[in-house]
Amino acid sequence: MLEEIVKYLINNQISIATMESCTGGLLASLITDIPDASTILKFSAVTYSTEYKIKMGVSKDIIDKYTVYSKETAIEMAKNIAKFANSDLGVGITGRLVSNLAEDKGVDLCLYDSRFNKIYTTFIKIAKNNRQENKLEVINGFIQLFNSTIK
Repeated sequence: MLEEIVKYLINNQISIATMESCTGGLLASLITDIPDASTILKFSAVTYSTEYKIKMGVSKDIIDKYTVYSKETAIEMAKNIAKFANSDLGVGITGRLVSNLAEDKGVDLCLYDSRFNKIYTTFIKIAKNNRQENKLEVINGFIQLFNSTIK
């Protein structure tokens, strides 16, 4: 499914950039596994720490008000990475892949379309106790969000 998205981006000359936290760059890595992805992937940043989210343009006030794991932070990440990379699409991913509190398990994902100033978000409830499996759930969430909004 991700290969279809990359081909769609290539065929439509739509660029993308990612700012990932809890997924550690997995989305960008998987995109680069697809031939010719270099024509559409402009930039990727792994901003695992709060410090580097802020250095990449995420407002400290947003983080202080809503937390680093919030939808608002994911939106800031997506918008700022799109601006930084001058890309058509920006992706922001932040959240908790594993937590002792069931209500804390989840990831906020934002897809920002700078061409139309449109923000699309989703919350991915994390059900597995394995970080790698949960990261793959986030990638599936990205695929679903993309297919329901951009494609």
